[in-house]
Amino acid sequence: MTLAFALAALASRRARALVDPFARRAAAAAGSCERSFAPTSSFVTTSSFASASAASRDTRNVAVIAHVDHGKTTLMDKLMSSSSSSSSTSSSSATERDRAMDSNALERERGITIQAKYTSFAHDGVTINAVDTPGHADFGGEVERALDMVDGVLLLVDPIEGAMAQTKFVLRKAVQKGLKPIVVLNKVDREGVTKALCDAVESDLFDLMASFGATDEQLDFPVAYASARAGAADTLLENTRRDVAEGSGSVDAILRLIVEHVPPPRGDEAKPFSMLVSMIDRDPFLGRVVTGRVVDGSCRMGDKITVLRLNDGSVRETFRVQKIFTSKSLKREEVDRCVSGDIVTIAGGVDATVTDTLCDASVTEPLASTPVDPPTLRMTFGVNDSGLAGKEGKQLTERQIEKRLREEAETDVALRIEATESGLEVQGRGELHLGVLIENMRREGFELSVSPPRVVYGVDEFGKKTEPFEEIILELGEADVGAVIEALSQRKGELSDMESNMDEDGRSRLTFVAPSRGLIGFRQEFINATRGTGVMQRAFHSYGESRGNIDKVRKGMLISTVSGTTTAYALAALEPRGTLFVGPACEVYAGMIVGEHTRENDLEVNPTKEKKLTNIRASGNDETVRLTPPKAIKLEEAIGYVAEDERIEVTPSAIRLRKANVKPGRRAPR
Repeated sequence: MTLAFALAALASRRARALVDPFARRAAAAAGSCERSFAPTSSFVTTSSFASASAASRDTRNVAVIAHVDHGKTTLMDKLMSSSSSSSSTSSSSATERDRAMDSNALERERGITIQAKYTSFAHDGVTINAVDTPGHADFGGEVERALDMVDGVLLLVDPIEGAMAQTKFVLRKAVQKGLKPIVVLNKVDREGVTKALCDAVESDLFDLMASFGATDEQLDFPVAYASARAGAADTLLENTRRDVAEGSGSVDAILRLIVEHVPPPRGDEAKPFSMLVSMIDRDPFLGRVVTGRVVDGSCRMGDKITVLRLNDGSVRETFRVQKIFTSKSLKREEVDRCVSGDIVTIAGGVDATVTDTLCDASVTEPLASTPVDPPTLRMTFGVNDSGLAGKEGKQLTERQIEKRLREEAETDVALRIEATESGLEVQGRGELHLGVLIENMRREGFELSVSPPRVVYGVDEFGKKTEPFEEIILELGEADVGAVIEALSQRKGELSDMESNMDEDGRSRLTFVAPSRGLIGFRQEFINATRGTGVMQRAFHSYGESRGNIDKVRKGMLISTVSGTTTAYALAALEPRGTLFVGPACEVYAGMIVGEHTRENDLEVNPTKEKKLTNIRASGNDETVRLTPPKAIKLEEAIGYVAEDERIEVTPSAIRLRKANVKPGRRAPR
């Protein structure tokens, strides 16, 4: 096929989509399980349908993917509620609360999905195994491993925002995996959503998929219009809006699209058992449990199973299956047997890791796993050696810290651990990714000393140094555009797109591509520049040639020279020198950072100084000293704030900043 012919064909398909979008959707809806799917690794043909087991024909495996805050978890709530209300055997107790899939404490506190999770529900006699995935770029590894378990995806898009940075990331991964999307334009009840806008978003998604190398079958995607919050969805926009207005809608239309357009899992029940491990969890009674999709064969409780490593196919261990579980509305349900196409959890003291293969002893080749994108940031974790070490935590030793990090790396495919002379180097996808890990460890009773984040450099085929770049999408007021463009330009960011007057408030949308190291600490600067009104989203873009030095301008620190308890008298004298991080009656130590200096140099101070006693009464009273409340440093802010010669002290009860070397005579002046 010539380039000209390919471009002409693409233009023709796009024109048909724009001129008559209803015709395209009608053609897609007219297909059923009788239609032929593209012969890729994830699609099956009509002939293979007949060879699939009866269990497989009654199963659909689908992942819900989207940009952050586009409504994935809310839609999952409605899908589970809809299926449970139509099934007398399903329990709806697990679906009664909002964001039921966000079971982790941090997920509910932050309002984001951190870990991929799956559940099963039924529709018209078909079991739908649905995987809820994170929308934040830092947890893209969770999306990548989830795609190994499914045969199709629900792609949620907010038509007002369109295809955002993470939308492009997850869509590209789905296309490369050979998965056909079902596009769900969510939040169509928002003001400003029109049919023309929805058609334009569909066209943009079509173009994106074409640029990713999508097949004709993938480009012929069905579309649903939904308001997940209202629990309404339909293949026609006007029907969804009517249902929202009347309060009588349901999401059954999306369930029907899943059954019609997601192919049954391909597998042979007659072959030896094989299953790819995609998730690992720990049960208080069963110990280590693994979750994945059964590719071929079947397995019963009591069967002897072999674990094969992905990298070399060697046998990691053998074990006997103690329990097999499926998930029904977030509740584990024990079963006696699993077959090809099932997504199940297996217990039995298994020591497998993510990407390992559980299989029959006759299987010698491990199952292939989709490679994940490399980490972009690294931080060094070490033992807390500050003046307050061991007073607040229970997990203190290097062995305990390393064990915990190794366990995390087994479950998080985007995390890498390397032992270095200065400590354990932890590599992840971003500040939030590593910050969540640190926060979890803090809540578990660990004390840590954490270094500032650094980027993970690479080398291209020509031997040149490369570094990770990210795409940043910013929504902000028109008055703040100039300051933000200047700030990102100083951080080596390049403006790639700009859209003004997006809404009635006159807000603008800026798209930048910038090196990851230039974005360290930028979030707080952006919040300050926009007075908290701006919205920032970022996602990994690519590795490219390094753009040289980036000047990071930050003021100096106020550093304690002594250990003891702070006094109001001393802090009152220090307030004119800068912004304090501590208040009265706080324990400090030599080398601890107690505030930010007004100038660029570091200043060593004594925050524990007391007023000398005399037999002459002072005109003023110490009790009248009024101090400005100290600035509380949050973990995410600290990660982007600390300098190279500083460390973050993390304990169960506090986040502190300190110099790497706490001895005054050995600290390098600034």
